[in-house]
Amino acid sequence: MPLLSIVIPAYNEAETLEHVVPALRTALCARQIDFEVIFIDDGSTDSTFEKIRRQSEAADNVRGYRFSRNFGKEAAIWAGLKEARGDCCVVMDCDLQHPPESLPEMYRLWESGYEIVEGVKKSGGGSAAYKLFSGIFYRVISRLSGMDMQKSSDFKLLSRRVVNELLRFKERNTFFRGLSFWVGFNSTKIVYEPAARKFGKTKWNFFQLSKYAVNNIVGFSTAPMQLVTGIGIALLAASVVLLIQTLIRFFSGQALEGFPTVILLLLIIGGGVMISLGIIGVYIAKIYDEVKDRPRYIISQSTGGDSDS
Repeated sequence: MPLLSIVIPAYNEAETLEHVVPALRTALCARQIDFEVIFIDDGSTDSTFEKIRRQSEAADNVRGYRFSRNFGKEAAIWAGLKEARGDCCVVMDCDLQHPPESLPEMYRLWESGYEIVEGVKKSGGGSAAYKLFSGIFYRVISRLSGMDMQKSSDFKLLSRRVVNELLRFKERNTFFRGLSFWVGFNSTKIVYEPAARKFGKTKWNFFQLSKYAVNNIVGFSTAPMQLVTGIGIALLAASVVLLIQTLIRFFSGQALEGFPTVILLLLIIGGGVMISLGIIGVYIAKIYDEVKDRPRYIISQSTGGDSDS
């Protein structure tokens, strides 16, 4: 029977963990789907890994890996995909907002020949500000990438072939949602209603979401670099307009004193240059991270299966 691997990144999710595996069993065992659960503890500071250890000791199909520190959700997803042994893999959140009840349908679609099954949110959760920010981000990333990623999520099923292709990618700064679109293959979608978080609190705040958005836009598209050219063209156009205005006033005898005009030009040009340098600096920083060739993550502990340590 084909094996389904379920990859679950976790960061300070001790309150939620004991509810995850029972929910998966309820959803999958009734359909006689053979599965394994792979928890990746992303350097939690609470008892998350101890809860994972207990789960793995109680069930042969549960394994856990602990990072030496917090490397981020993207690194945790890649670690889980690397450790997965299944014929297909699902990535889902530990907070159960990705409903386990959708897994049998995703599995059935994979059996019918689809290699990627994308979970699409029926409605977004969170505050109005979060929904607005999330909507802007996905509109921007969809426009820049040329792929429709509206209402996208990390809740996906991937065939073994797709997982193997993703594991070939060598870049350090990964964007799982985008790269799973980029690889192509035969794909379909299912719509799910995000469940309300019942245990614990979200680990995302506005600053983290902003950083996540910038990193993924820069890591997945070179379009912001073209913005530098656009800023240069806009500054040139503004300078020409100011030049024409100054000449008209001069010949009409209404010329302003030179100091305000110079200050205005310096502010416009200086602001444009600083924005351009900032964009270029972000890309240089990403290049610097890549050329160091450090590992995406470091596993300090593991539990379950034949990987106990």
